[in-house]
Amino acid sequence: MSDEDQRPEYEFGAGMLSVFGQQLKLCRERAGLDRATFGSLTGYSASTIASFEQGRRIPPPKFIDRADEVLDAGGVLSAGKEEVARAQYPAFFRDAARLESEAVELHVYANQAVPGLLQTEEYARAVFMMMRPPMSDELIEQRVLARLARQEVLASRDAPLASFVIDEAVLRRPIGGRSVLRGQLEHILLTGTRRNIEIQVMPLDREENAGMAGPFTLIETREGRRIAYVEVQNVSRLHTERERVRALEVKYGIIRAQALTPRESLAYVEKLLGEP
Repeated sequence: MSDEDQRPEYEFGAGMLSVFGQQLKLCRERAGLDRATFGSLTGYSASTIASFEQGRRIPPPKFIDRADEVLDAGGVLSAGKEEVARAQYPAFFRDAARLESEAVELHVYANQAVPGLLQTEEYARAVFMMMRPPMSDELIEQRVLARLARQEVLASRDAPLASFVIDEAVLRRPIGGRSVLRGQLEHILLTGTRRNIEIQVMPLDREENAGMAGPFTLIETREGRRIAYVEVQNVSRLHTERERVRALEVKYGIIRAQALTPRESLAYVEKLLGEP
């Protein structure tokens, strides 16, 4: 990856952020407010307002709605809220993130790391800190916040039916250290008690595992569209062709049958927590 690919404008989707920042600045100046005054009205420092206006930081949805109200923007700022939110994800994941947020069903097979929808803040930060080439501190924090924001879909009123099959190796790999892993396992246990979520473990001693080709996600949207998402080495692809999606659906069914049941899996995670 070149240095150019690492620059903030590529990482943050700066086109959208730059446009929004210019609109925000114009609305603020039209209202006759300096950055310090505007910041005090919205709960942010003058330097943070400057970062929003210059497209260097991604403004959260609550700020955008508050800014629209304070500046009497008539919905102009709020109208760009969804596109601004998408800018927090790397380019290769933005379409998948949008579909994920619209899902009525989500099914994930993971054999490299804990799925992003289940990661704790500490685990997510450790994952991003290990990326090579290294990410900037600012980018890491943006990505962590984006990952945590994604998880809101699982706790919303219209939360999708979700299932996860996680390879045991993932649950034993101490990414971030033993204390981070312990916190992550405890979070998986807690999440697995939700009625809309099923978590299964694929034990290392299984002689058969249909998921050796790598991780993938199956998504069904409110409109009944069925989509598969596959990612490796920051190269991703959304599959919409029925034959390909169906093949991964069949594979996922086999993987679930080969793994421990949800009840057995939570007991297994408890066992891992009890190991020294």
